[in-house]
Amino acid sequence: MITALFADKNGEIFDAPGYQAAARLGTEYLALKPDEMIRLPEGAELMFLPGRDAVYMDGGILKRMKGRQAVAAMLPVGYTRTLLPAYERQQDAPQLPLFGYTAAALYNDEIYVAAVKTADNAKWHPYRYNTPDLKKRVARVRRDLPNNRLVEHLANCSLVWHCCTAQNLFYRRWEAGIPVSPACNANCLGCISLQPAECCPAPQSRISFSPTPAEIATVGLYHLTNAPEPIISFGQGCEGEPSLAAEAIAAGIKSIRSTTARGQININTNAGFTQGIKTIVDAGLDSMRVSIISALPATYQAYYQAGYSLDHVRQSIAYAKRHGVYVSLNMLLFPGLNDRPEEQAAWLEFLGDTGVDMIQLRNLNFDPDAFLAAMPLGGQPGGVRNFLRKITRSFPDIKLGSFTEKI
Repeated sequence: MITALFADKNGEIFDAPGYQAAARLGTEYLALKPDEMIRLPEGAELMFLPGRDAVYMDGGILKRMKGRQAVAAMLPVGYTRTLLPAYERQQDAPQLPLFGYTAAALYNDEIYVAAVKTADNAKWHPYRYNTPDLKKRVARVRRDLPNNRLVEHLANCSLVWHCCTAQNLFYRRWEAGIPVSPACNANCLGCISLQPAECCPAPQSRISFSPTPAEIATVGLYHLTNAPEPIISFGQGCEGEPSLAAEAIAAGIKSIRSTTARGQININTNAGFTQGIKTIVDAGLDSMRVSIISALPATYQAYYQAGYSLDHVRQSIAYAKRHGVYVSLNMLLFPGLNDRPEEQAAWLEFLGDTGVDMIQLRNLNFDPDAFLAAMPLGGQPGGVRNFLRKITRSFPDIKLGSFTEKI
């Protein structure tokens, strides 16, 4: 038996011997099975869910453990959630913060989670970040690039918000983010830099200024000429939509490429502003990662609440592909949504039509109940594992992973 977990009023986590652990797939509750679980990955964290009672399965019936709080896991990057935690929500329960809540339980005296490993996260392992010498490294870059507002912003992201992509600038390695846009053309439910006050708090603050092309080029050139396997990425969690700053980005790229051809220039974007994407592609963009939750227009709009359509996204991808840009999808996964039959059919059509090179899988960080209440739901979900297998069988040349890679 896979044993349920619960937390007491102090947040201390226990197992409940004899109680069969449960999980959720969308709105459906089910008993956890060993073949749906993997050992808790290194770097994962367990947490309790306030205002939500722990539950278990008894003869196919979901039962509540009153007075005992539900438990979930938060996975490290490189692991994709396949099932949600099961719980009974109390009437006055607060909306949960923006994390990717994953079913967790005890099996063979170890903690297991409902997930699959989808990428090697060696470069992004937590032990490589927030090291004791980080402040000294930040100080060094501040000396090297004085009076640059981007450096100051990224220093704050590194030291206060612990952003790994920001920290890579100061570690002088791999992929470093260059945020550019305080504005956005979407109002995503799960935006991690801007949330209404009555909702869940955003886990980081949005950039409050528009960097100049010179500031962009200075930081970009510094990283591309100093780092091993260097990538600079526009479109970070601390900003809106980068293509809205297309002119500044394009000018920055041209300045960088007038000095060095080294490294890779990437943009993380919703790709809804096609003219902006064209401007950036024409300036010399190497790779583009497009954030997307659904290939169905109604579901897409329900999440992004955007001032553009899914057709604009298709047009941006088509233009980038025609001009030799390596295109990835940043696919936001939510068990019980993407794996529904109508979603799967739309995804297969979208992938065949766009010819993207890679799918980077991301666990959607949002309160499960609040998210499902906002989404148009249809047929019975078939499971995340089955969904990913169908993509792999249909498109063996599309790479599945979790990270922007050197091309």
